[in-house]
Amino acid sequence: MVRRTALLALGALSTLSMAQISDDFESGWDQTKWPISAPDCNQGGTVSLDTTVAHSGSNSMKVVGGPNGYCGHIFFGTTQVPTGDVYVRAWIRLQTALGSNHVTFIIMPDTAQGGKHLRIGGQSQVLDYNRESDDATLPDLSPNGIASTVTLPTGAFQCFEYHLGTDGTIETWLNGSLIPGMTVGPGVDNPNDAGWTRASYIPEITGVNFGWEAYSGDVNTVWFDDISIASTRVGCGPGSPGGPGSSTTGRSSTSGPTSTSRPSTTIPPPTSRTTTATGPTQTHYGQCGGIGYSGPTVCASGTTCQVLNPYYSQCL
Repeated sequence: MVRRTALLALGALSTLSMAQISDDFESGWDQTKWPISAPDCNQGGTVSLDTTVAHSGSNSMKVVGGPNGYCGHIFFGTTQVPTGDVYVRAWIRLQTALGSNHVTFIIMPDTAQGGKHLRIGGQSQVLDYNRESDDATLPDLSPNGIASTVTLPTGAFQCFEYHLGTDGTIETWLNGSLIPGMTVGPGVDNPNDAGWTRASYIPEITGVNFGWEAYSGDVNTVWFDDISIASTRVGCGPGSPGGPGSSTTGRSSTSGPTSTSRPSTTIPPPTSRTTTATGPTQTHYGQCGGIGYSGPTVCASGTTCQVLNPYYSQCL
C-alpha cells in the first residue's frame, strides 16, 4: 500500500512537471529550454542573461529591441504549454514607457489563426491584445476602450498574468488586479470588445515567447523574470500583489511593489482626484499616480487623475 501511494504521488509530480514550465534564471539561461526566435528577420535585437537586474535573486532575461522597425524584433520562448487552459505569469520591467505606436512584448503562435500570432503589448500608451490575423485589438482603441485598460509602469518589475481558456475566455491581471478591458469570454460583459468578438475565436497557442517587437521603430529594453506557464493560476508569489502575504526575496532597488495583504482581484470603479500642486503636467491617458510612482501628478487641462487600482492612476 505504501509503495502504491508513493507511485501515485510520483505520477502526480510527473504530470505537474509536464503541465508547467517555470524559471527564475538563477541557474543561468538554458537556451535549449528558452531558445531565441526572430520570425522572418532580425536586425539588431538582442537577448541576454542580466546579472545586475532581477525581480528575485540575481538574474533576469534582458531583451533589447533593435532600431529597424519590425526586423528589430527578438524573443526567447518555449513550446512547453499545457493542453487546455493556459495561465502565464511573468515579472516584467520596461525601460521606456509604452507610447502611441503598436508594440508587442509577448507573441504566441496560434493554431486558431493558422499559425499567426496572438500578441500582447501596447498601443495608445496602454496594454492590449492584438490578433495578427485580422488586427483586432482587445480592448477597442476608442477613448472608452483605452480607459478600460492600463499602462505598464516603468523602472520596476510588475507582475503580469493572463489566462487563455478553452471556451474563449481571456483574463488579464496586473499586480494581482483584473484589467476589465483585457477580459473577454462567455458571461463577461465587456463593452469595449466589439472588434475582438466580431469573429468567433478560441485561442489555441503552441508556444509563448517573451521579447520586443515594434512596427514603427520604437526601441525599448525589457527585462523578464520569474516566468511560469501552467494549467492553473500561479499568482504573483509570497508578499506580492496576487499572492500570500510576506516580503519578497527580490532586491529592493529592482523589485516591484509589495503588500502584506492580497488586494482585490478586480479594479474598483474609477474615482477622480484633483490637485492644485505645481510641477510637470502629465498628458491625457498618462500615468499620474499609484504605489511606487514618482512622475507628474498634475493632469493636462480638461482631464483629472483617476484611480484605476492601487498601483495605477491615469489622466482621463
